[in-house]
Amino acid sequence: MAKDKKLVEAITSMEDDFAQWYTDVVKKAELIDYSSVKGCMVIKPAGYAIWENIQNELDRRFKETGVENVYMPMFIPESLLQKEKDHVEGFAPEVAWVTHGGLNPLQERMCVRPTSETLFCDFYANDIQSYRDLPKCYNQWCSVVRWEKETRPFLRSREFLWQEGHTAHATAEEANERTIQMLNLYADFCEEVLAMPVIRGKKTEKEKFAGAEATYTIEALMHDGKALQSGTSHNFGDGFAKAFNIQYTDRDNKLQYVHQTSWGMTTRLIGAIIMVHGDDSGLVLPPRIAPTQVMVVPIQQHKEGVLEKAADLKGSLANAGIRVKMDDSEKSPGWKFSEQEMRGIPMRIELGPKDIEAGKCVMVRRDTREKIECALEQAAEIAGKLLQNIQDDMYARAKEHLNTHITEVKSYAAFKDAVENKPGFIRAMWCGDEACENKIKEDTTATSRCMPLKEESAVSDVCVCCGKPAHKLVYWGKAY
Repeated sequence: MAKDKKLVEAITSMEDDFAQWYTDVVKKAELIDYSSVKGCMVIKPAGYAIWENIQNELDRRFKETGVENVYMPMFIPESLLQKEKDHVEGFAPEVAWVTHGGLNPLQERMCVRPTSETLFCDFYANDIQSYRDLPKCYNQWCSVVRWEKETRPFLRSREFLWQEGHTAHATAEEANERTIQMLNLYADFCEEVLAMPVIRGKKTEKEKFAGAEATYTIEALMHDGKALQSGTSHNFGDGFAKAFNIQYTDRDNKLQYVHQTSWGMTTRLIGAIIMVHGDDSGLVLPPRIAPTQVMVVPIQQHKEGVLEKAADLKGSLANAGIRVKMDDSEKSPGWKFSEQEMRGIPMRIELGPKDIEAGKCVMVRRDTREKIECALEQAAEIAGKLLQNIQDDMYARAKEHLNTHITEVKSYAAFKDAVENKPGFIRAMWCGDEACENKIKEDTTATSRCMPLKEESAVSDVCVCCGKPAHKLVYWGKAY
C-alpha cells in the first residue's frame, strides 16, 4: 500500500500550487511528454484519445449544420498574408517563417500557417462566381504554429491541433446567423459533452480577432478562478472579401462581395477538462468524453474463474455500448485503483471471488468515490445509468462553482479588491472607452473576457473605471 500512496503523493496539491498540480497531472496521467522542439509537446495515446473523441463529436455536429471538411496547405506566401492589413499586423509577432527550400533561398518567404483565413480567401476568390455557389461552409482539421514566448501543455504551445471553420455567404444576415450558430454549437458541446459550463459573449474591439468585424467567445472558469477562452466565432463581414476581391454575381446579375465567418476550437479544451474537473488524485474525465468509461478490475485474479468472469462482465458492458477495458496486469489492486483514478476513468468495477460467489460486483465512481454493489446480471444497465449520473453531477458541480465565483462590483475600489481576493469572473459596467480597458489591465492584470450574448441586468449606470455613463456589461477576469 505504501507504493499505492506514493503514486498520488507524486501530484502536488492544487491548493498548494495549482500550476505545478496541472503539470503533474498532464505528466502522471501520461497525456503528454515534452519534446526536444522547444515549446512543442508530444501528445501521448491517452491525451490523443481524448482529442479524437472531441474531434469526432464536433465533426458530427458540424456536418449536421451543412459543413464539409477540406484541407488547405500549411504554407502561406508572404504576399498573400499581407493582403489584409489588420490580420497580418495581429499575427506578425507569432509567425514562423520558412526562408529556404533545401539549400536554396526562396524567392518569397512563406509562413507556417498561424491560421488559414488568407488561404481560404485566395481559394474562394477563384471558386465563387455566382450566388448559386453560396454558401460555402468548410472546415479543416489541422495543426497551426504560433511562436509563443511562454508555453504550457495544451493551454499554449507553439504547435497545436485545432479545427478552423471558414464560411462564405451572400448576405451579412446569413454570415451573422452562422457566426452565432457556431458559437452556440461550441457552448452546447462544452456543456453537454465536457460537463463544462460557459459564458457566451462578444469580445470588445480591443480583444476581437485581427481583421474581424466582430468576435464571439465562450469563456469557462477553471478551478483556480481564472478564465479560459474555450472557443471563438468571428464575423468578418466583407472586409476580407474586399481585400481578396471575392465577388459573386447576384440574382440581378450585379457583382457583390461575399460575407465571411471563421470559428475554431483547439486542444486547449483538454487543458480545460483537467482544470475544471481534476482533483488531487489526478484527472477526472466526464463519461461522454472519456476514451475508457469503465475499467473492470479483477481482484485475486490468480484464483480460478476470476479472470473468466471479469472478461464476461467486460463483454456485457461492451455489448451495451460502454467503452470498457479490463486491467488484468500483475499490479496490486491498490495500485490499479490509484492508477485508474490518476487517469480519470469515470468508473471502475471490482470483481473478486467473494463477489462472484454472491453474484455481484462493486462499482466505484471516480468523481465521488461512492461504492455501489450491483447484481452481475444488472451490471450493464446500472453502469449505463451511473455514467449518465456522473456526467450530470459533474456538470452541476462545475456550474455551481461558476455561479459562486461571479462577483458584481460598482466601484473601482471594489473591482480591485475582487481581483485580489475573489477569484473568478467580475461583472461590472464599462463605458466602451479602450483607455479604461487598458487601465484596468495595467492596474489589475484583469482583462475583459466578454460582453454577455444574452441581455443581463445592468450592475449600475456608470463605468466601473472612470465613472462616466455606461451601458455595456462586461465579464472581467484573469485568464490563461
